[in-house]
Amino acid sequence: MDFLRPASWEEALAAKAEHPTAVPIAGGTDVMVEINFDHRRPEYLMDLNRIGDLSEWEVGEDSVRLGASVPYTKIMENLRAELPGLALASHTVASPQIRNRGGVGGNLGTASPAGDAHPALLAAGAEVEAESVRGVRRIPIDEFYQGVKRNALEPDELIRAVHIRRADGPQQFSKVGTRNAMVIAVCAFGLALHPRSRTVRTGIGSAAPTPVRAKAAEEFLNAALDEGGFWDNGKIIAPSVAKQFADLCSAACNPIDDVRGTAGYRRHAVGVMARRTLTWTWESYRGARRVSKGAA
Repeated sequence: MDFLRPASWEEALAAKAEHPTAVPIAGGTDVMVEINFDHRRPEYLMDLNRIGDLSEWEVGEDSVRLGASVPYTKIMENLRAELPGLALASHTVASPQIRNRGGVGGNLGTASPAGDAHPALLAAGAEVEAESVRGVRRIPIDEFYQGVKRNALEPDELIRAVHIRRADGPQQFSKVGTRNAMVIAVCAFGLALHPRSRTVRTGIGSAAPTPVRAKAAEEFLNAALDEGGFWDNGKIIAPSVAKQFADLCSAACNPIDDVRGTAGYRRHAVGVMARRTLTWTWESYRGARRVSKGAA
């Protein structure tokens, strides 16, 4: 195995163009595990740690540009207000040591359906900034996941950043594991309310070959909230609506039986998480409305 260590982004792109099979490594929290267990033996390994801007972020008026190597710890410490769903998901990633090293770019590159960042990115409506010597493109998160541990990157492309809408409403993340820490998700669920567009988005992890959205559930809930005037009146969502939303989220899953859980358990757990996160986010939304009305 040859080791490539570019000193700049331009060098990295040139090296990737010359060696398309080169595997990028920054935090190494996924790649090194696979190498250590001899599950993967790439011909070339490309160290990106000398490229400083991959570990930087920029908060814009409408979105956050998050460098591919920004550690989860930094997201938790600095972007909780702008990216609350991703910050909550970051809390659940492994151990403090891994949160200090791992980043969203690695989750996206690996494209494991169990990656903790994926549900939050789907719910928030992110875009992946991919680049090669041929140019830059932004891939909508809905188009990024192509199959089990397969993504939409071309062989000569590298992930430079992720563009994520700044939260304009409450977001939540929930994860089921065999214990509270240092665990791969049995299943995970992300939910984001977008009051400006009056829409709800979801993200489901570890319950299908790829991370997915529960689109039928979103359409049902969006219609129910609109028809009932809920965005304006801030009423409590009826249990029947919450149950139907949860059932549709469960139906969006296509899980398998494995050592972490059965397919039936995963469907059930996703439904429970969907109902709970909807309750939590809607109560946060109602509380914020009451505060804003009181201030007015």
